[in-house]
Amino acid sequence: MSATINLQLQRSSMRELKILSGRANPELAREICDSLHYELGSLSLGKFPDGENYCKIDDDVRGRDVFLIQPTSPPANDNLMELLIMIDSCKRASAARVTAVIPYFGYARQDRKDEGRVPITAKLVANMIARAGADRVLTMDLHAPQIQGFFDVPVDHLYAAPVLNQYFEEMGYDPEEIVVVSPDEGSIKRAIGHSKRLGGRLAIVDKRRDNALVTTQKNIIGSSVEGKICLMFDDMISTAGSICGAAEMVHQNGAKEIHLAATHGVLCGNAIELIRAAPIKSLCVTNTIPLPPEKRLDTIKVVSVASLLAEAIRRIHHDQSISAMFSPPGTKP
Repeated sequence: MSATINLQLQRSSMRELKILSGRANPELAREICDSLHYELGSLSLGKFPDGENYCKIDDDVRGRDVFLIQPTSPPANDNLMELLIMIDSCKRASAARVTAVIPYFGYARQDRKDEGRVPITAKLVANMIARAGADRVLTMDLHAPQIQGFFDVPVDHLYAAPVLNQYFEEMGYDPEEIVVVSPDEGSIKRAIGHSKRLGGRLAIVDKRRDNALVTTQKNIIGSSVEGKICLMFDDMISTAGSICGAAEMVHQNGAKEIHLAATHGVLCGNAIELIRAAPIKSLCVTNTIPLPPEKRLDTIKVVSVASLLAEAIRRIHHDQSISAMFSPPGTKP
């Protein structure tokens, strides 16, 4: 066993680590490098006069283990194209291995054919990333976990739950006062996981989708929310219509406090107006997507996943287990 570990460490040490960032979230990339005590690599990015993307790797990446940090958040098409070009640049510069670090994977909601004559864009994007030359992908809280299977390269899938749980644990709420509320049936498993860590009971909002943009909330199933502190978790908040509608229903049923949390704060359309008007005490999102100044409300709290991503990068570089990051102490990952 020790010989195998020594061989893995020898192989990883032969590939010097290089971390590069696109323009989608450079602040997160800098935080990751600070956590690793490593310098962020240099590359030149821009656009030609006709709008086409330009990329040049300024550092030597030949034989290196390269990690490209680039969420495909809005503007999704620009950020995706920039990621593809960075991958191609590294492969043509003879990088030994290229890992696409995509904290937020765009187009994830188009993961199946739910009606005729529509694309499965999540699969198309996965094909493009692999075809560009990515050797593996590191991502966080995919909208649909089965998207991992869309890739023809290994995918390491991280969860922001430990960071979000810590945010609420530091508030010091009595577990007897907490009800973890699933905003829809698709989030039940996530809600159960948070309930196990934070304590409290479980409730589910019965959501009905009228069309691609409009949803309505009908009933609350499970524990009573009257007089309780309600915590509501989701993987992303896009237009905020669904989760704010769920918060309104919980409020109407007598909740004492309502807190929302999501890994990805897309916050597009009139999301900020809905959040401002919603009967919530706080909304916690992570920094997988940068939050511009015009979207920073007093009720919105941003927590960092840089340390999680940094630890995953370190483990991938040294060929170590990623699942061990989420395994209880003393258990086998």
